[in-house]
Amino acid sequence: MTGTDIFWLLLIFIALQPLIKKKALEFGRKRLIAKIEQSRGSRMILLVHRQETMALLGFPVFRFIDIHDSEEVIRAIHLTGDDVPIDMVLHTPGGLVLPSLQIARALARHPAKVTVFVPHYAMSGGTLIALAADEIVMSQDAVLGPVDPQLGQYPAASLLRAVAKKNVADVEDRTLILADQAEKAIVEVRHSVQELLAERFSPEKAGELARLLSEGTWTHDYAITFDTAKALGLPVSPEIPTEILSLMEFFPQPVRQVPSVEYLPFPRRTKPS
Repeated sequence: MTGTDIFWLLLIFIALQPLIKKKALEFGRKRLIAKIEQSRGSRMILLVHRQETMALLGFPVFRFIDIHDSEEVIRAIHLTGDDVPIDMVLHTPGGLVLPSLQIARALARHPAKVTVFVPHYAMSGGTLIALAADEIVMSQDAVLGPVDPQLGQYPAASLLRAVAKKNVADVEDRTLILADQAEKAIVEVRHSVQELLAERFSPEKAGELARLLSEGTWTHDYAITFDTAKALGLPVSPEIPTEILSLMEFFPQPVRQVPSVEYLPFPRRTKPS
């Protein structure tokens, strides 16, 4: 084999390396999913969003819950027998209300037990989906978030409060239209949350939780920790299986430069004296 042949073989290997790595991750992920499904006797559905980096332009694109996600998740639910429990792993910053509600309602209608696992965070639309579960299993460091609707860059609740502090004659028509839409959005989301909670809570409790989560009680990125969720009365559990946490290793964040977090990936224990 000549030096030219070696050069071309090396070039082909380098070109194929990302594809090989992607296939290896996909294989490892599916193998672990199958193992978890077999041990729990359930259907495992993953909804995981990572930050993508565009290959040429190099600026970050944040993935979120969209219609494509709802189509895929609902298809998976329809392929699941009524007597088969559903385990769903959520790792998402949230997304559009419509697909989030479609997923949540499909989960709420499933006759068997629905468990949502939150290894790290499920904010906004992710929390909306989690509210449909019979049980929310989250690590003690994981967080949920409020589900108050956002109109573009503005929180709907803040728009209403800002307009209420002004004389209507001094407010632009565009702002008044946004405020009208904000009021409707809050009512719609509040009713949807109350609908999702209706089977597990009294009407009074479901209404209270719906108002807290949808009417701008906190900022939209407020971290609802395990302790806060428990205090609110949500069906949370801290007993998250190690296998669920291990699944996240098969969804690596694209790294273009030196990683910002680094450690030796093995258990570290104090030596016995």
